[in-house]
Parts: sequence; C-alpha cells; structure tokens
Amino acid sequence: MPAQIMFYTKIELDFFFLHRFSSSKNIIFEKLLIATFKRIMAHILVIDDERSIRNTLKEILEGEKYQVDLAENGEQAIEMIKLNSYDVILCDIKMPGMDGLEVLTQAMRLTDSPVIMISGHGTIETAVDAIKKGAYDYIAKPPDLNRLLITIRNAMDKARLMNETLKLKKQVGASLEMIGESQALTLIKELIERVAPTDARILITGENGTGKELVARWLHEKSNRAHAPFVEVNCAAIPSELIESQLFGHEKGSFTSAIKQRKGDFEQAHGGTLFLDEIGDMSLSAQAKVLRALQENKITRVGGEKDIAVDVRIITATNKNLGEEINKEKFREDLYHRLSVILIHVPALRERLEDIPVLANYFMEQTCSRNGKPVLSFEEEAIDGLKKMPWTGNIRELRNVVERLAILCDNKITAKDVIRFAQPLAG
Repeated sequence: MPAQIMFYTKIELDFFFLHRFSSSKNIIFEKLLIATFKRIMAHILVIDDERSIRNTLKEILEGEKYQVDLAENGEQAIEMIKLNSYDVILCDIKMPGMDGLEVLTQAMRLTDSPVIMISGHGTIETAVDAIKKGAYDYIAKPPDLNRLLITIRNAMDKARLMNETLKLKKQVGASLEMIGESQALTLIKELIERVAPTDARILITGENGTGKELVARWLHEKSNRAHAPFVEVNCAAIPSELIESQLFGHEKGSFTSAIKQRKGDFEQAHGGTLFLDEIGDMSLSAQAKVLRALQENKITRVGGEKDIAVDVRIITATNKNLGEEINKEKFREDLYHRLSVILIHVPALRERLEDIPVLANYFMEQTCSRNGKPVLSFEEEAIDGLKKMPWTGNIRELRNVVERLAILCDNKITAKDVIRFAQPLAG
C-alpha cells in the first residue's frame, strides 16, 4: 500500500510542476505534459479469474491514471477486445475454461495491442511458450510493482513506435504511386513492368517536375534488387570538384578535408540501384570515371590505388537533350550509349491533360488528410481552368497549386478560386 501511495503522489507532483511551468515556452515541459496526458488516456484490460488480483491491479493502475477494464475469464475478455481498443492487455495464464495462452492466440488475431502474461503457477517453459506465441513479456505473481509499471510503459512505447512505422510505410507507399489513366502513363507503366526485373541500364528523360525520380523508384521496387539499397545522387546539386568523392569515395588524407575514409555512392549501392539524377550536369572528368565503372564494374576511391568491385544497377535521368550536349562536347557519346540501353520518356503534364482531374483529387485528399481538413471537391469549371494552365512546373507545380487551394479555400473549389489562387504569377 505505501508503494501505491508513493506512485500516486509522484503523478500528482508531475501534474503540479507541468501545469505550473507549461505556460512558459519551455519545450521540455511541453513534451512532458504531452507524455503525461498520453499515459492518462491509456486504456488497459486486466484479465484474471481471481477477483482480489483484478481489483488490486485496477486500484494500482488507476492510481497511475490509466483507464482500466476488468474481465474475469477468457470468453469475456475476447468479447471486450472485439468491442474496444486497448493500449495494453494484462492476462493471467491459469484460468478455468479458456486459458491465458488461448486468449493470447485469439487476441493476436483481433488486435495489435501488446499482451503481458502474468501467472503464479508458471515455469520457464510456460514463459518461453507465451513469448513465442506473441506475448510482449511475462511477469510472475505476485508482480513486482516497479517492474509491472515499467513493462507497461515499455509495451506502450513499442506499440506506438510500431504504429508510427506503419504510418510512415503507408506514406512512403502512397508517395510512390503513379497516378493517372492517360495512354502515355499506361505505356510507361507497361514498360516498367517489362524492364524492371532485368539489370538493363535505363535513361529517363523529361522536363523538371514530370516524375522521373518516381519512375526510377518504381523500377527499383519492382526489380530483383528491391531488398537492397536505392541510392540517389543529384549530379546538378554537387559541385564538380566534389562529385568524384561523392560517387567513388575517398581515402583518408587524399585532400585537405578528407579526415577519414569514406565509401562512395557506388559502394553504398552495392547489390542495389544507383540513381544518377540530372546526369547531363556531370563534369567530363567524372563522366570518364563513371564510364570505367560501367565497363569494368570496378571503382577506385579518390586518393586510393586499390580497385573495388561493385555490383550496382545504374538508372539515370536528365532534363537535357543529351544529343545536343554531345554535339557541344559537354557529354561523352560513349557514356550515353552505355546508359541508354532502355529509354523512358516521361511526358510533360500539358501532354497528358486527361490526368489532371485524377491528380488534382489525389493531391487534395493527401493535403486535406495531412492537415486534418474535410476533403474539398472541384467543380467541373475549376478542373477546366486547371487544364488551361501552362504547367511549366508539371506535376510538382500541380501538387503545390492543389495544396494552396486546399489551405485557402473552405468549400468546393470553383473556377474563380483557380483564377485567384492557382495563377499568382499571371498578373
């Protein structure tokens, strides 16, 4: 009992200090306040056939500001799990009728909530069996109060991290979707399906903002190298004097700021895909080294003498006309032929106007969901207005325009909204 009072007092002290200091701009106190509220709102289910154990656990956990439900047998627990969402489930193992391990097995099918098994009759074999079946942890009766509370907090933290990971994976998956129904996009999708499983080098061409990187990522995800790294290098963003170090790495002391050895992008992409974006902006000296790497499947770090074998698939992209660059002697013709085994041209948005309604609605759903707003719809005249725009920034510009409309408009998007907000440079 004294231990319970001590824990309860700690929570009350937490609130006293948090309420007193949270009005300040101190970020640490704000984060602590959020964490404490999350703990208060946590919902725990206790499953045990002994009333005294159930009530004791309920009293302790409610003292810690958890919301607690009780179930006296496995059948009742399963029904409660079907009807409610729990942050943590505490389950006794030895119970009449449906025992704890059976409850665990069924609960794993119904919920992602972590299950902590508790028992006064268990053995090491029982604990191992419970963990194998998916239990988060096993605690012997009578439970040590400190260990019980720490285990509950750790289980909640793990569940929260898993949920955040799933959300991030969904966001990444959504960002890799190729949206559109035009014939041009359909042909690109068909070509990706055909060439992705091979190791053929691919050159992707198209204007800025058309989605060349998205095509490259699709090629990787549908290839036999999908499990390995996808390394992207923006050749236009790296100074010419640093591009070789970026691609091939360097040895310690090879130049003034080389204070330690560094693996280049070719080595980091070993077994996977190396995407060289804006390849048309690469210096001629770097082009010569890339050509050698493609010919021999070997690279040499800057300042090094040892050849390093590399196994990478090369995908490149450019917004330039490489034929013209070759005529100007700014791009090597032999490298071009090495890179362009397969050519994929991504059309500009003005060449696939029929995709604008689908894209606009897709970006609207994404933006509204991200900002917690109801999804806005477009009037037909508004879509017509979008189709008449020049779209020099292509898909990237359309996404920004739709985000602007989603933030600045409250109801249906009208033609007037498009004129007012979608064409800010028109005047």
